[in-house]
Amino acid sequence: MPSDPRVVAREVADRVMTGAPTLGPGRLVCIDGPAGSGKTTLSAALADVVPDAQVVHCDELLQGWRGLPGLAGTIAALLAPLAAGEVGRWRRWDWVADGWAETHEVRPGGLLVLDGVGSWSPAIADLVGVLVWVEADSTERLTRGLARDGEAMRSHWEQWRLDEDDLFARLDTRAHADLLVDTAEPAQAGGSSSL
Repeated sequence: MPSDPRVVAREVADRVMTGAPTLGPGRLVCIDGPAGSGKTTLSAALADVVPDAQVVHCDELLQGWRGLPGLAGTIAALLAPLAAGEVGRWRRWDWVADGWAETHEVRPGGLLVLDGVGSWSPAIADLVGVLVWVEADSTERLTRGLARDGEAMRSHWEQWRLDEDDLFARLDTRAHADLLVDTAEPAQAGGSSSL
C-alpha cells in the first residue's frame, strides 16, 4: 500500500474522538467501500490508535454471499441498544460451516468500528460519528479478493461485486462519506487520504 494506514487511522480517530458521542455514550465509525479495497487494514490500524476500540467486521454479520440485502437491518438491531446505553449483540456467520455460530456482545461507550461493505446505511446515519469510504481500482480489488479466497471463489466474487454496486448506487454511500481513502492513489488535496 502506498502510505501508512496508521496516518489515516490517526486522522479518523482525531475526528471521531473530538466530536460528541453519537452512539449513546459512545462513538461510531463506519469504514465502508467495495470489497478488497483495504477496509480491514484501516480498521486494524484504527484499533491500534484507539486501543479500547471494539471492531465488528460486517462480513461476519452477513448470511453468506447473498446476505448483503439483510445487513442494514442486522446492523440497526446491533446499534439500537447501544444508542440507549445498553449492551448490543450480534451473531457470527460461519462461512466454513455455512451457518450461524456464536453470539458476541458489544459494550456501550467507547469507540465502535464497523468495518465492511454496507456498514453504513441511511437507517443509522444519525448514529455515525465518521463515515470513511475506502476504494481502490476494480481490477486490484478483485486480485486482492481472489488472492485471499482462492480462484474457486471467482463466481461468488463476481456476483458480490454486482450486489455491492447495486447497494452503493441505491444508498449513494460514497457521497455521504466524511473521509475518502484511495488505497491505490497518492494522497490528494481536498481531504482525500491514501492508505
